[in-house]
This record gives sequence, C-alpha cells and structure tokens, in this order.
Amino acid sequence: MTTIYSAKRIITMNPSQPEATHIAVRDGRILAVGTQESMQDFQDASYDSRFENDTLMPGFVEGHSHALEGALWNYGYLGYFGRTDADGRHWEGLRSIEAMQQRLKEYAATVDETSPVIAWGFDPVYFPGERLDRHALDIAVSERPVVMFHANLHVLTVNTAMLQLAGIDQVEGIEGIRLGDDGKPDGELQEMAAMHVVFDALGFSVFDLVASTETLKRYARIARRSGVTTITDLYNPLTDEGVRALEAVTADDRYPVRMVPAMAALNWSPEEGMARLRDCQHRGNDKLYFGPVKLMTDGSIQGYTARLKWPYYHDGSPNGIWNAPPQQLKDIVHHYHQAGIQLHIHCNGDESVELMLDAIEEAQELWPRFDHRHTLQHCQIMDHAQLRRAARLGVCLNIFANHLYYWGDIHRTRTLGFERCQRLEPLASTRRLNIPLAIHSDAPVTPLGPLFTAWCAVMRRSASGIQLGEQEKLTVPQALEAITLGAAYTLRLDHLVGSLEIGKFADITVLEEDPLTCEPDRLKDIRVKATVLGGEVHDDD
Repeated sequence: MTTIYSAKRIITMNPSQPEATHIAVRDGRILAVGTQESMQDFQDASYDSRFENDTLMPGFVEGHSHALEGALWNYGYLGYFGRTDADGRHWEGLRSIEAMQQRLKEYAATVDETSPVIAWGFDPVYFPGERLDRHALDIAVSERPVVMFHANLHVLTVNTAMLQLAGIDQVEGIEGIRLGDDGKPDGELQEMAAMHVVFDALGFSVFDLVASTETLKRYARIARRSGVTTITDLYNPLTDEGVRALEAVTADDRYPVRMVPAMAALNWSPEEGMARLRDCQHRGNDKLYFGPVKLMTDGSIQGYTARLKWPYYHDGSPNGIWNAPPQQLKDIVHHYHQAGIQLHIHCNGDESVELMLDAIEEAQELWPRFDHRHTLQHCQIMDHAQLRRAARLGVCLNIFANHLYYWGDIHRTRTLGFERCQRLEPLASTRRLNIPLAIHSDAPVTPLGPLFTAWCAVMRRSASGIQLGEQEKLTVPQALEAITLGAAYTLRLDHLVGSLEIGKFADITVLEEDPLTCEPDRLKDIRVKATVLGGEVHDDD
C-alpha cells in the first residue's frame, strides 16, 4: 500500500532536490519525493492531507545524548534552569543555594527512608563564592545518604552520611576526591574513578539505569516530542541486561525512534570490548544499531575537570582530570581503529583534542583506513590548527552548540575568557574546512531539542543575551543539516536516514512553521506537531 503525504513545504536535505510538496511512502520507506504531478505515477496510492499546512523535514537525528534522560527524572531535579520532565511537568530553576536545599529537603521527604536520596542537575558554577560541599547538603538532609549529580554529570557532591557509608575518608590514591580546608574529603567527587567509589557503596551505578525498558521508553517519548526519530545512547555499558532491554523496546512496532547505543570503552578492556561488540552486532534490527564505541577522555569545562592547553583556566583554577592515563587513552584508540571500529571520543578541552588527534594520526600511520569517521564529541574550543589537522585526518566533529546558551556567560567571565569564547563551538570554521559536522544537546546535561540546538548554532547567544563569536555562526540551512544529515553521517547511517529521498526510511518530522522562512530567532519556538517513523505516524494522541 502506497501513501502519499502532501505538505505546504518539504525540506528534503537532498541536494539534488532540496524542496518538494509531496512524499510517497511504501513498506516503511520513501518511494518518491516531488510535486503533486509527479505522484500521478502511483495510481493505486491513497492520499493523506493531514500535514498539508505544515512543513516536513527529515526526522531529526540526535547524535550525542544519553538514555539517562529517561532515568534521571526518577530523582529530584535541582537545576539552575527550568526543565520539563518526561510527563510534561515544568520544574522551575533554582537560583540560590537555599532554594536548592529547600527542594532537596522536600524531595527527601518523598523518598523511602531506607533508600539514599539521589538528585541531579545542580550547577555550583552559577554560585561563585559559595562553596558547595557536604555541609551544604547536611543542612537539607543529614540523617541519610545524599548523592547529588552536577548538571555536567562529571561531578557529584555527597553529604557526610554518604561519605561515611562509602568510607571515602579512608580511600587513598584516587584522583578526584576533593579535600576541604581541613585536609579531609569535602564531599565533591570529580570524574569516573572517584564517582564509582560512591556507586560501589550504593551497590548500583546510576549509569546502569539505561538497562531498564521503562527508561528506554521514557527516553523515546521525550525524543519524539522534540522531533527526534534517530537517537543515541552515547555511553552505554552494554551489559547483558542492557542489551536485552534494547532488543525488547526496539522490537515493539510502536517504539517511536531508532536507537544507536555506543559502548562505553572504559568499562571493558579493548579485547573484551571488541568481543562484546561482535556478540551484539547480530542482535540489531531496523530500530537498533550496534557498532560505535564511546571513549571518555577528560571532563567538563564548567566543572573544571576538562583538560585545557596553556594558559589553562582563565580564573587560574587547576587543570582538569584525565579519565584514564593519556597513554592508555591513545592505546584504546589504536586497538579499536586497527579493528575497524568507529570511535566517538569525548573531548571537552583542547588538550584532550590534541591527545586524540595524536592518537588518530598514529593509528592512521600504522593501520591506514579510509572513511573511518572517528568523531570528536563536544570539542568546544578547538583551535584552528587543530581544526585543519582534523580535516586532514578525516575526523568528524559533533559540537555541543547548547553550551553557548547554558554556559557561555560562565566561559566568558570565568573559565575561558574573551578570546577563546570567540571560537567557542567553532561551527562556521568547521564548515569552511569541509569537516563533517553535527550539533547536539548531550541530554540530560541540557534538554533534548534539536531546534533549540539549531537556534544556538545560528544565534550564538548566552543566557544573558551576549553574543559569542559572531564569525562562527551557522546559517539556518546549515544548522538544519547538522541536526539531520550531518548527524546521520557521524553515525554511519546517512544511507538510511537524515534526508528525504527514495529508498531511505520514511522518517519525518512535522513542523507547524517553516524554519526557512520564520525569523531565525524563532527556530527554538517552532512546535513539533508529529513524527513519522518508517511510515507510522506518532503524535500526542
């Protein structure tokens, strides 16, 4: 059965035919795109006019986000910015330590007394001069363990009860356990090694909650609401339970997204990781794509755990933390590159970018590969020499455009200073050098919403309204490509999704306004009316 959808405008992302008014779908794939006249070739087709006043685009592709977005709403939200949860409830942002303490106390009262209190989203960088430590959490909750994830998910703060439960005052030799003025742990734990001391004491890691079918279903609902039809979980442990959950949800005909989990490299030795990937690859389906590996090098700039080149942090703070010794990180790149596996590499600071470009160049010299598509993720302050080097090495970039809004003011005044903020998220330079480009939200670090991400790339405004790096703006068409075909390319799925053309999956995002004709400042406000996945319409019914 062939169905033909009509629209006010279809933006295809197909350079051979950028626009159309009709699209024909058969067996979940695109049969034809064109004018009403061209559709007369299909005599047996039925016409569906429900979108005739709307704009159709390729389904959005979120190339860097995490299924934790579907799990963290089980816990208390303590963020500086307002957020909307999976059920559509809006949570006001908290603009003081006192407001955070009050909400934490209120939330703790709803949690079973035998369970730890887990919260997330707080960002102490917005409260300069007010040191967030265990004592600040003790004021809210002192009699039971509290674990509070910072917004960046690279740092957490715990109260005194949790320190005692984890025996952290007795732990030695672990980088990232911050000490107070008294020389004792003050409750802040930076990066994975330190954080896992808490997870070991709790008996579970929050990062393992992605192995829940309910988490994956909630994640998909959030994605669909924002127009996403292909989404990543870009740090998945790929446990047996987690793989079964992925198989189960994607086998459901009504599951509204395609899922690309990337295996967390540091959870496995390279030999074990490659064996794990081989075991998983035959278990995929049209909605589930195993294959990429995620490597976490450094941390977060606003969390002061990213690795920066000289002159390091603008306000003089110590340089950040490696999540593994630099040579080990390079060896991991070499192992997976030699095995023909694609790497997605977290590089927030320019020192970590330098290390990973060194590793990729060495790997290419030893084991040359065409079209490897290794993708550097975030890469917020890559300098121009690094960009030219990335272009020469065939590296893709997936840039964290949302950072411009959420932390642009902090970077300008505290972490990076004026000049580096002119190339913060170097989007236009990436395009000028013909480097494959995607942009992302890193949800749950920032809210999932590709049109907001595109708005950030086009407008480059901080939360206070300051413009950062006007020369690095994208045009609206370039930003739309970065959330569709560009992101699909970095996932090695551009032959299946990312544009509307014959043979590809019929994955469509339906918009109530045309992003090419509305004012650029309105991109973030365009409403997603529905999505179509494999020809099946998903909306808010």
